[in-house]
Amino acid sequence: QVQLVESGGELVQTGGSLRLSCAVSGRAVGSTTMAWFRQAPGKEREFVAAIRRYGDGIYYADSVKGRFSISRDNARNTVYLQMNNLIPEDTAVYYCGQTNAVLSAIRRASAYNYWGQGTEVTVSS
Repeated sequence: QVQLVESGGELVQTGGSLRLSCAVSGRAVGSTTMAWFRQAPGKEREFVAAIRRYGDGIYYADSVKGRFSISRDNARNTVYLQMNNLIPEDTAVYYCGQTNAVLSAIRRASAYNYWGQGTEVTVSS
């Protein structure tokens, strides 16, 4: 059983930065694809960033490219999302997920096997 626990969300002003963490148990983060998604009120869960196993690649949504950075610490078995230059449109609950899906599917929430409980990010204008 894989368990994911997110943390780090809070209220921040436009232009600020946050680092989200996703602590993983039951699966080594370096051996699988891990990703961050977000869900704003009334909207579907959307892809933010993914990091594939064994350094096979890192992928971002166009809306966060250049501002967000996904990384992992294999020793801590934790995945991070560094978010810089935040804007109000980034306000959402952020979730980390784990998948065994092929590359063409990793931007789809339906491809993910496990999810954390989410951490809330609010960006004030």
